[in-house]
Order: sequence, then structure tokens, then C-alpha cells
Amino acid sequence: MYSMEDMAPLSPPKQRSHQRYNNHGGRRIVGCIPYRFKTSFNKSTGENGISVNQLEGGWEEYESMEDAVLREAEEEAGVRGIIKDRLGEWIYVSRRHKSNYEGVMFSFIVKEELSEWLECHRERRWVSVEEVKKGCPHIWMKEALDKLVDKLFGSIGQQEDALEMERID
Repeated sequence: MYSMEDMAPLSPPKQRSHQRYNNHGGRRIVGCIPYRFKTSFNKSTGENGISVNQLEGGWEEYESMEDAVLREAEEEAGVRGIIKDRLGEWIYVSRRHKSNYEGVMFSFIVKEELSEWLECHRERRWVSVEEVKKGCPHIWMKEALDKLVDKLFGSIGQQEDALEMERID
């Protein structure tokens, strides 16, 4: 696990010239799916609710993959937390630049929501897994989300993450 305490203080990247690229000129990106456990309990189904949000971002040359995930989560969503699992790697075609990009996604349990952050013009809201899937523009993002849900609700993953469940109102 990797947390904010493990990295240097945040400062936004100054330019795109330090981005990582693959051998074909496509950007290499890392991202995470921030999640938290809600304490709401559905009496009729006996299930706890879970909320997730989708996030992706660039990976600067001077950063480790983990540093980039933590920076992007704080800059774009205003959240801090702990990187849990590497969900996988995907190659996809950028709609804007028509080149192959490489994406790596992690799960990220949210421990703190900031009231102000670098890109606070972005709306942060917690939604259900199904709402995220409906709004997801890429198949690979849906696959990463499915892997997260499998990890959290598989017998081993559920038991491990249940130990970290905390009240978030």
C-alpha cells in the first residue's frame, strides 16, 4: 500500500514536455478508481452500499507511478488516501490524438476529502457503481471498475477491506 505520507509535497506539473510516452508516440497514463465505504445498510437486502468515482491522469517523467496516482487524485478530485491494488493495464486509442495510449489503473481507498483543491472547478460527487458504468466512455475503464468490484466483494477482498471500513457521512 502507498499513501500520501510516502511522497513529496504536491506541486502541479508545469508543462506537458515531461509526460511519459510509448514507442509509438502515445501517452502513458496512470489513474485510479477512488472508493469509500458507506455505512448505509439496506435492511431488505442485508447489503452495505459502496460508492465509486472514475479518475484518470498523466504520469510525469520524474514521478513514480504511485506518486502520479496520488497527485492526480488530489489535483483532480480533491481526495487523499491509500493505493490498494493494481487493477491492470490497457491499450486504447485516444479519441483526440488518434494514437495508442497505455493506461494503468489502481484502486484507491479515500481517507480524506479536501474542501479546496487545484482543480476544484471539477464537480466531485459520489455515485453508485452502476452510475459510473453508465457514464464511462471507455470499455477498459469499465473493465477496471469490474475488477475493483470483484476484488472488494470477492471473499478475500471483502474480508480485508471490511477491516478498513470507516464512517463517511
